[in-house]
Amino acid sequence: MSITTLSSAATQSAVKPVPEDMHTVTPHLVCAGAAAAIEFYKKAFAAVEVTRVPGPEGKLIHGSVRIGNSLVILADEFPDWGSTSPKTLEGTSVTIHLSVENADRVAETAVQAGAKIIIPVADAFWGDRYGVLEDPFGHRWSVGTHVRDVSPEDIQKAATELCG
Repeated sequence: MSITTLSSAATQSAVKPVPEDMHTVTPHLVCAGAAAAIEFYKKAFAAVEVTRVPGPEGKLIHGSVRIGNSLVILADEFPDWGSTSPKTLEGTSVTIHLSVENADRVAETAVQAGAKIIIPVADAFWGDRYGVLEDPFGHRWSVGTHVRDVSPEDIQKAATELCG
């Protein structure tokens, strides 16, 4: 084995398939205005900017923020690549959930930063204070604070009563 091979093998074995700062599931948001989205997430969710890779015409090819212990990846729209935002699609079927210490305070801060309330924060049958917001870029965020433990049987009973 040559020195080059040893060096290459050592480097490969040190590389982690899932980097330390990533989870196995990480949201990747396409935004009409990813740079503005980064600024919004900083104000609304106390996000910390991690990376910003500008591309053509100032669009972001890649950006990322850390919210709590989780990374969120962002990019601008690139329709030629099939990459479009909820604004272009006129809606989203995805809601990103944030587990937080105080859902009421997080929702209030997000609204002050420009989010709109979709479902007001209230006590939910599964034991959380829970609400849903939409950010200025069309992405939906639920916020939840676990406030009481509820048995699976009681959750099922309440869900059946609510939904029929």
